[in-house]
Amino acid sequence: MRGEDRGELVHQTRLIRSTLARTFHLKNVIDAFQYGPSLDLTGYEDGTENPKGDDAIEAAIVKGAGAGMDGSSFVAVQQWVHDLDHFQSMSQAEQDNTIGRRKSDNQELDDAPVSAHVKRTAQESFQPEAFVLRRSMPWADATNEGLVFVAFGKSFNAFDALLRRMVGAEDGVTDALFRFTRPISGSYFWCPPVANGRLDLTALGL
Repeated sequence: MRGEDRGELVHQTRLIRSTLARTFHLKNVIDAFQYGPSLDLTGYEDGTENPKGDDAIEAAIVKGAGAGMDGSSFVAVQQWVHDLDHFQSMSQAEQDNTIGRRKSDNQELDDAPVSAHVKRTAQESFQPEAFVLRRSMPWADATNEGLVFVAFGKSFNAFDALLRRMVGAEDGVTDALFRFTRPISGSYFWCPPVANGRLDLTALGL
């Protein structure tokens, strides 16, 4: 759910929950928010390399898979908890080298270490390319804060490739992000296509 009025979001959420109550059980709700011009709580811009326009559609939407699948999308959702005290104790150079960009102007660092997040997850560096459409947002509660990573793809292959490289499965180099943040959840979902204003569930035999 997205919106400017939190009260309206509460009522819309309650409506969806009551509508689906006979079939689905609500397990968890995360309140997220926008920080500045789409910043992570570290102060770095999130989603700089997001594909745009036709490239975004190509990355996020299934096509050529037949009726019931074309127009659908696969979604990865992960909740990450940041240790901002540790991150803010780093020098500016250490922070920039962890992300792989300068915070001051969001420019990518050519001489960043191989562990820098930007270098580990450069989507065009995979074979095949691993582009996804990110819709991540910061979150916070009374005791913790971090990022809700949300990304849409035409399959789960790109997510798998990105995560394998982040944890060093290919070359033993771990993404520098793990110096200050960690995932506490991870889920994969499928968003069915819409036909004539209704969900098309024919791929599920419905």
